[in-house]
Amino acid sequence: MNERSRRAKLLGAVFSVALAFTAGTSHAETPANALIVAQSIDDAVSFDPAEGFELTTVQSFNNLYQRLIESNRDDGTKIQPALAAAWEAGADGKSLTFTLADKAVFSSGNPVRPEDVVFSLTRAVKLNKSPAFILNELGWTAETVDKAVEKIDDTHVKLTWTADVGPAFALSLLTAPIASIVDEKTVSAEAKDGDFGNGWLKTNSAGSGAFKIASYTPHEALVLEANAQSSDKPKLENVILRNVPDVAARRLLVEQGDADIARGLGADQIDALKDKAGIKVLSVPSARTDYILINSKANETLGNPAFWEAARYLVDYNGIAKDLLRGQSQVHQAFLPVGFPGAVTDTPFSLDVEKAKTVLADAGIKTPVKVEFIVFNDQPFLSIAQSLQSSFAKAGIELDIQPGVASDIYAKGRSGQYQMTLRYWIPDYFDPHSNASAFAINRDNSTNTAAKYAGWVIPDLTDETLAAVKEQDAAKRIALYEDLQKKVQKSSPFVFLLQGNDQVVISDKVKNYVQGLNADQVYYDHVEK
Repeated sequence: MNERSRRAKLLGAVFSVALAFTAGTSHAETPANALIVAQSIDDAVSFDPAEGFELTTVQSFNNLYQRLIESNRDDGTKIQPALAAAWEAGADGKSLTFTLADKAVFSSGNPVRPEDVVFSLTRAVKLNKSPAFILNELGWTAETVDKAVEKIDDTHVKLTWTADVGPAFALSLLTAPIASIVDEKTVSAEAKDGDFGNGWLKTNSAGSGAFKIASYTPHEALVLEANAQSSDKPKLENVILRNVPDVAARRLLVEQGDADIARGLGADQIDALKDKAGIKVLSVPSARTDYILINSKANETLGNPAFWEAARYLVDYNGIAKDLLRGQSQVHQAFLPVGFPGAVTDTPFSLDVEKAKTVLADAGIKTPVKVEFIVFNDQPFLSIAQSLQSSFAKAGIELDIQPGVASDIYAKGRSGQYQMTLRYWIPDYFDPHSNASAFAINRDNSTNTAAKYAGWVIPDLTDETLAAVKEQDAAKRIALYEDLQKKVQKSSPFVFLLQGNDQVVISDKVKNYVQGLNADQVYYDHVEK
């Protein structure tokens, strides 16, 4: 059987299983060589690591790609070798030289070369997609990056930067998904109109990870196939992420044995499954922070800091965390999650409708006022949105909830085509600057940050944030990030609500599933059934 016939047969079997459990076949056995995951994948915009910035895509990258270095699975603050066997910091404090590991191979069979490293990092900067600001932290721009990333010889690559940051911070940046190394030969062959192969990589992969994309159908399924070239062979042949938008359907699938894992279930579904035979509920601490994003440029009311302040007193924080989500999140009102150095844990805001009314009246904001509120058509976002709609209404603010497919909600948020939305933020690497750079940097709307999406231009706060990342004294650096959090917490178009605690429902037949604190730390390579 040739490769094309083999793959056609494989995918036919895969989709037969997927369609069977979507149709509700009772107590069907999942294939012994495949992991079936029921979740929403509607958020997926692109599987190009230079562009993908959503939960589904970010969770896939560690399985499809490798970076020069990576975060340790058990302790993300520790950095360990991946495609690089070793590295050395330059005496100038602004360079790193990496020695590539022997015999690393892409899924195409092409060897991993210094040229692939150069291509991957420079294309990521030049494409300038949503996550590009991470590499911009090194001072890399489309005009300068070619000189900053260079091949030394057949086993060495040197990175240099102009930003006033040290090697330790640079290493943290290089653990982010955008620093994934792609196969230059394969990707370049698919390039069109100067897009560096971005159009092709949106739905395909070209990495050296344990898996590769066998098939992706938007809003239906992502099928991963074991990478025969991988140095660390996965235990299963396939991982199938099937799009199941309805949380009740996800619960039924995992309960019946038609899915091995279910993600994103509501509190009611979790409670109903906790004592079910053959099922485990994993509770995994998450670095995800949930927040309200207000478009300060949408109109005069939303741009008024008094509206931002009032909004902070119109959230039933404890009711959402304890009564609505029941263990799936905890109240958290700062941009750094617990588990990161310098995270502020105080919670100065609580539901106080009368205070909110006073703040609005003193600022001359007349009520009632109607605000369009776009949200992901998925849980727990819809439930949280309904709680907010109820509490905001008590102060005369009518939230017009407009559910939508996650990928569309992302697009509207990034283009400023919204008034208010409910979002989550996930750190890109294990350093406090990962979140600070998103929420406290926006000098002139030239960088893709959350502050830019909010239309919040903050040159002074930007200077303070850049000073924090440059600080070499650890204690002083933490103090600077604590101060930044308190300023953003007090007055900004962000209302931080919660820190997540992921509850993953898993069949007891599944062994060695690993998920870490950060969103990209989802690993399928050691999973067995």
